[in-house]
Amino acid sequence: MNVEIRQMRTAAEQALADAFARHKDRLAKPAAIGALREAAFARFEASGLPHRRVEEWKYTDLRALMREAVPLAAPPDTNERARAREAGRFIDEAGARRIVLVNGVFAPELSDLSDLDPGLTIGALADRLSRADGAVPGAPGALDEDTAVSLNTAFMGDGAVIAVAPGATIGRPLHIVSVVTAASPCAVFARSLVDIGNDAQMTLIESHEGPADLAYQVNSVLQLAAGDKARLDHVKVVREGGRALHIGTLMATAGADAALNTFVFTVGGAVVRNQLAIVLNGERTEAHVGGASLLRGSQHADNTLVVDHAVPHCTSREVFKSVVDGDARSVFQGKIVVRPNAQKTDGKMAAHALLLSESAEADAKPELEIFADDVVCGHGATAGALDGELLFYLKARGIPQKQAEALMIEAFVGEAVEGIANGAVREALMQTVSGWLAARG
Repeated sequence: MNVEIRQMRTAAEQALADAFARHKDRLAKPAAIGALREAAFARFEASGLPHRRVEEWKYTDLRALMREAVPLAAPPDTNERARAREAGRFIDEAGARRIVLVNGVFAPELSDLSDLDPGLTIGALADRLSRADGAVPGAPGALDEDTAVSLNTAFMGDGAVIAVAPGATIGRPLHIVSVVTAASPCAVFARSLVDIGNDAQMTLIESHEGPADLAYQVNSVLQLAAGDKARLDHVKVVREGGRALHIGTLMATAGADAALNTFVFTVGGAVVRNQLAIVLNGERTEAHVGGASLLRGSQHADNTLVVDHAVPHCTSREVFKSVVDGDARSVFQGKIVVRPNAQKTDGKMAAHALLLSESAEADAKPELEIFADDVVCGHGATAGALDGELLFYLKARGIPQKQAEALMIEAFVGEAVEGIANGAVREALMQTVSGWLAARG
């Protein structure tokens, strides 16, 4: 007799199932979107929350870390919208056009939508989802079956829809400000779509923040398509509250002769996972993928990425740095995939962690998956404490130890941040680094 063994649902998995059953009639319109949601939630139910025996999640056991699933966020009221007015102001010097999401809902009255550049359109995902023809693009191959993406597809309610016409150059950066202002724990499922036409140029910033003492949950997806000869600089800043769980996914594709630069900066949140799946679909494209994390206390931050070289003659560079203090833990999982016909690929990946305490932890798993023979690819990872000789050198010149340590940490992080093209954004992030170091004491 064959006995089927099923894993018992956790409280969080059951709560998600109950929430979908309760809201699916509302989410099911129009029919095509309803079917998309049903299929996505079925994938989640088949696998459950990912755990350490799932290779891609081996260092971030979401089944253990996500003890409960809080209720879906309600549409923000007047007070919650008002509290969002000052969100994302840390980066105002960049002069960016603000696109504000409050508890996952697009807020046009808080956004800067006047005098748009020629060729630029900005709208709300909810409007697209309400139309019969409002299809949402599928995920690139690396994340087709990802649990977090499936949950986002099942529950997505709103987000920003941005399109840049072929040949357009967008002068001001665009800043998607995602802020949670609810008074009680809630779950936000937002998805934004960005389509950059052939030979177009744009800088895109996204920031995430919320209350310091609220146990809220964010599952955010950014789908990005860059056409041939497109130029995109993208920076994501995670400044979530100290009890927040944040899962953010970037799914990007790039055409021929394109330049894609993306950087993820993590300084907040209790549990953070940044997922990046980038597919290079056109020849002679360059992708620069970087990140920096500043962690303390019991924070857990996971940067997981796949760069898929699907065609020949493409270049990619990945550099991630983590500063880990207290009992915090940083995770880096990076994979470069070279498809069978992707000859002349040039890919290099590095992850470096700076451990500031005996109990800090850094895990790194760089990988190469190569199915072509005429390629140049490599990877490396390091983890260690501050250089004792250099620290002694600085102290010998009269610099106090804490100041000397701060100088070394700023230099370590600055090597990663300096790859950001926009000077005002670089300066804002380095000021954040200085503030983090000042709070360290």
